[in-house]
Amino acid sequence: MTDDDDFELIRGTGNVYADLGMKEPEQRQLRAILAGEISKTLATDNLTVRAAEKITGVAAADFSRIRQAKLKGFTIDRLMTILDRLNRDVQVSVSVLPRKVDGQAGFHLHPA
Repeated sequence: MTDDDDFELIRGTGNVYADLGMKEPEQRQLRAILAGEISKTLATDNLTVRAAEKITGVAAADFSRIRQAKLKGFTIDRLMTILDRLNRDVQVSVSVLPRKVDGQAGFHLHPA
């Protein structure tokens, strides 16, 4: 980096929530991925939030919040249930491994 540079490029971890130092970054990322899939499903199936409400029983306002990535109050389980009600299969793979010596807790997402 030279004296003329006013920024430094740092490679991210692949999880913006971890890069920003937020709590529970893996859970936040998974919720964002599921919300993105819900939004994509609505677009692919040409569903309005009202039509999605009729299909799923989930309030139209909740679909609007999901589309806006306002995910506070949405659990991973609830987002997966919404996808199920939108006729989407959700596949989850779990591996349990001993924790590394650094002692960092949590889980890690490995996108397919």
